[in-house]
Amino acid sequence: MITVLVVAASAVTRAGLAALLGAEATLHVVVAAADLPLSAQIDTVQPDVLLVDAAEEPGADILEDAAVAALPAIVLLTDDARGALHADGLSAGGRAVLPRQASAAEIIAAIESVASGLVVIHPDSLEALQPALVAGERTGTTSAPQTLTPRESEVLCMIADGLGNKIIAARLGISTHTVKFHIASIFAKLKAGSRTEAVTIGIRQGLLMI
Repeated sequence: MITVLVVAASAVTRAGLAALLGAEATLHVVVAAADLPLSAQIDTVQPDVLLVDAAEEPGADILEDAAVAALPAIVLLTDDARGALHADGLSAGGRAVLPRQASAAEIIAAIESVASGLVVIHPDSLEALQPALVAGERTGTTSAPQTLTPRESEVLCMIADGLGNKIIAARLGISTHTVKFHIASIFAKLKAGSRTEAVTIGIRQGLLMI
């Protein structure tokens, strides 16, 4: 069962998305309250996926309140695909960018994919991104390595010590769900595919002392 937290500025949109996903047996849908901090709701619900409808902005404003929380995988419905991929709230974990008119089947498929750690870009969104991708190829630009947060560095050190998620969670006083978010973020930032590879890259980049 995949727990999905639905976030949107409009109550009508929130209800509509919940109704759209409610019939899917594999999903447990929770609608975010507009009058409560999103970070607190993420901590309480501990969703596997955050479904965000960004009616006007690419998602950064809606997710700003959740910046202090370890974000789950994100499915973003937006009319600005290029802006969405650079939103601060989409820096960690699997993610999907879909047009706001995406069908229920497309949204459900994206939710299931990001819950498994995959990245999904709708063909319509990919088309909008093409000019930026071509420009990057022409200039030879590459993205700078992302630095780990202090908490992520702690988690990486514990991974290097061979500790499992439950022990890491107990030592840091956080949930195992949050530990998984940190590890996903570490893997994404270091471009690692496993704990061993993350440790190896961390040593190579001077993030770990041996």
